[in-house]
Amino acid sequence: MRLAIATEGNMVSAHFGHCASYTLVDVEDGAVKTTNAISAPAHQPGVLPGFLAEHGANVVVAGGMGPRAQDLFASHGIEVISGVVGSIDQVVEAFIAGTLTSGENLCDSHH
Repeated sequence: MRLAIATEGNMVSAHFGHCASYTLVDVEDGAVKTTNAISAPAHQPGVLPGFLAEHGANVVVAGGMGPRAQDLFASHGIEVISGVVGSIDQVVEAFIAGTLTSGENLCDSHH
């Protein structure tokens, strides 16, 4: 399972499309196998789902995301968990524990 976490510093970014990078975390058998940061491409509508699919993402985690983007991720077979806040380490721990769920969407630019 590969998580793609929208990242600003060591925290989850409030908006997946405007973050500086993505932290890719491979989780196997309840443990982190690898962690790698990749720079985000320039923000253009519809580009990120394909970009993250090419990087093997199964799940994308962000503070916020509009409904069109969520649909595009779903069309690539990528699960969306949005409304997430906290450090990357906290998010990964919650994912492994099975307690990471979507919360209130933090992205208000799409409402």
